[in-house]
Amino acid sequence: MKNILVTGGSGKAGRATIKLLLKNNYNVFNVDLVNHPELEVPFTKVDLENFGEAIESVSEIDDRINGIDAVIHQAAIPASGLEANHKTFRANTLSTYNIFQAAKVMKINNIVWASSETVLGLPFDTYPPYVPVDEEFEPRPESSYSLSKVMGEEMARQFCRRNLEMKIIGLRYSNIMEEHDYKQFKSFQNDPFLRKWNFWGYIDARDVAQACLLAMESKIKGADHFIIAADDTVMEEDNKSLLDKVFPKINIKGDIGKNKTLLSNEKAKNILGFKPEYSWKNYI
Repeated sequence: MKNILVTGGSGKAGRATIKLLLKNNYNVFNVDLVNHPELEVPFTKVDLENFGEAIESVSEIDDRINGIDAVIHQAAIPASGLEANHKTFRANTLSTYNIFQAAKVMKINNIVWASSETVLGLPFDTYPPYVPVDEEFEPRPESSYSLSKVMGEEMARQFCRRNLEMKIIGLRYSNIMEEHDYKQFKSFQNDPFLRKWNFWGYIDARDVAQACLLAMESKIKGADHFIIAADDTVMEEDNKSLLDKVFPKINIKGDIGKNKTLLSNEKAKNILGFKPEYSWKNYI
């Protein structure tokens, strides 16, 4: 495995992923609507909502390099509220289907893609069954964005049901941060409600890249999904105090630690070997 197609390679997650792939001696090709000046990899401008463009670009790159070995699909409208609801749902659902279908046609059986923590029920206006939240309970989409990610996870299951050689791993990223974003964390500390919407979670873009690499290199077959979150919360206040103030009736299941993530990353650790390396506390 050496030739990797990254969609959305110009975004936060995409850039970090490309850098790590290059560091690990992969050949990388970026497909996006815009290029990024810090990336020195081949780039093709593609509207992935258009299946014709998607299949043509994948096929052309596949022919040029004598085979794409894996696809890391990061392209999406990255959050709710950035576009009209129908546009967010359409763009994310169609682009994901088109990449899955193009990979099927081209016989590329190794796909990693950007799902989202939002499928867990964010912004948690209704309590989840328990904390730390994990992958064991059914998705609870509360926005068109999160619904698009639930649709992606279901599409992954159906593609893999029809092709037992296919692997499609969805990574449910928490709120992605780059190093310069950590300066804002001081502003969270006096109001626990500011970041209650995702149980005070986050993930460094470089750890997103690590998760992508591990998922791509894993020997898993079929469809699966993993929460990808840092080991700690964005808060200095301890978890029990935060939960008593913001979610006083929530069911606590398992270890919540002092500042341990309440978006459980145990499944990713146990199956993929994921080990978050970056904490905001090292940058403030």
